[in-house]
Amino acid sequence: MGKCHSDTTVSHFELSPIDLGGGVRIDTPVILAPMSGVTDLPFRRLAKQLGAGMVVSEMIASWAMIRENQKTLTMAEMDSVGGVSALQLAGCEPTAMAEAAQLAVDRGADLIDINFGCPVKKVAVGQQAGSALMRDEPAAAAILTATVNAARVPVTLKMRMGWDHTSLNAPRLAQIAQESGVRMVTIHGRTRQQFYNGSADWDFIRQVKDAVDIPVIANGDIVTEEDAAEALRRSGADGLMIGRGCYGRPWFIAQVVHFLRTGQRVPEPSLAWQKDVLTTHYTAMLEQFGEPAGVRLARKHVSWYSRGLPGSAEFRAAMNNLPDAASVLGLIHSFYDRLIARGVVPTPVGRGAMLAEAA
Repeated sequence: MGKCHSDTTVSHFELSPIDLGGGVRIDTPVILAPMSGVTDLPFRRLAKQLGAGMVVSEMIASWAMIRENQKTLTMAEMDSVGGVSALQLAGCEPTAMAEAAQLAVDRGADLIDINFGCPVKKVAVGQQAGSALMRDEPAAAAILTATVNAARVPVTLKMRMGWDHTSLNAPRLAQIAQESGVRMVTIHGRTRQQFYNGSADWDFIRQVKDAVDIPVIANGDIVTEEDAAEALRRSGADGLMIGRGCYGRPWFIAQVVHFLRTGQRVPEPSLAWQKDVLTTHYTAMLEQFGEPAGVRLARKHVSWYSRGLPGSAEFRAAMNNLPDAASVLGLIHSFYDRLIARGVVPTPVGRGAMLAEAA
């Protein structure tokens, strides 16, 4: 499905709050997607502070949650800055999923999100989890029911359209989820076999919306404000989940919300403001992961922040060769300060460039 946007004036969307019960309410249903290696605690906290209506942890394997190894406990840490924070679990055993959900709630999760969408071979084939569960509806139902019964908070589900285009069963699985007590479903408009290739089919998501009474969230290829409006219009969804559109732009969700509600685009933040956000993010990663891990993990984020700026390729090359945090922070300051002194005005990264880099 192509991404030709309508030439008509942008409609305004109410973006009504979503009440999931149990005291959990998403006041602004534009949500930061879970992304492996990206949505760690510093990024989730920053995105929420800058306007995300809800954030979701990186996917956590249920067995790892039960074993409570240190890496998993770090991934499961909640941001504690208000709003709604979800922990996403993946697994193929109902009992393990139920136990992991209870542990996650004990650690402060506002809700549990179940992953039926991960396309990665290790998960979907090796572990028969993630998107593999879309091919086994009885097993999927057992996992959903067990998790809902065990969790003391609302449970949501994220999935794809189906395993492939011959088995587009997301509408039926959404019905099963609703019958199991799941409170909301998010649909990534691709099949498992597409991985992240091709284009997200926002029109298909409307079939899921028509099949259930619970809220439906549209996900996939939302990297501009116009994408957001078109995804809502074509899907009829109750809200949006945005992933790679937030790479290096934790403020993007706030821009989307403003555009949907007013039809007006918010200019890109000034370079001075972006530099402050970047340095805050970088420092938070060092505090969370220490050196040298924080230096290494932050490289992709620094690269995304600087994308499209004059001299950014040279900046990234130099940054990737620096071994310590102080040197990187010094380079960030000098790079941005030169551009700020020159009066460089940041412009939004083009849609084609965003998708090509993320593919």
